[in-house]
Amino acid sequence: MPRIFDNIDQQLLPALRETLELSTRSDFCVGYFNPRGWRQIDSYIDQWTGGENHCCRLLIGMPKRPQDELLRALSLSGQDGNIDNQTAVRIKKKLAEELREQLAKLAPVLRGSGRP
Repeated sequence: MPRIFDNIDQQLLPALRETLELSTRSDFCVGYFNPRGWRQIDSYIDQWTGGENHCCRLLIGMPKRPQDELLRALSLSGQDGNIDNQTAVRIKKKLAEELREQLAKLAPVLRGSGRP
């Protein structure tokens, strides 16, 4: 059963630790991920062997990109929201670079928790 944690009346961390202690896998979907918070639960997940039923999956939401906002604004104004191939390639490269930077920032945190 899904539960909502507001960290006022319902604290997430104690409930999460209690659940992870009894679990062999986890699936998280979050709107924002702060790698420093991972250190609060990594010891539970480090014990899992990995693979299909003994792993942690983490889906992280992303804020709207300025490009998306611009395209939406153009479509609302009646202008054509399509972009040319050169712009599409530039945007893809920028997104790949942003993801690479996020992963580079996360890598030391994961390495520090005993992960390869």
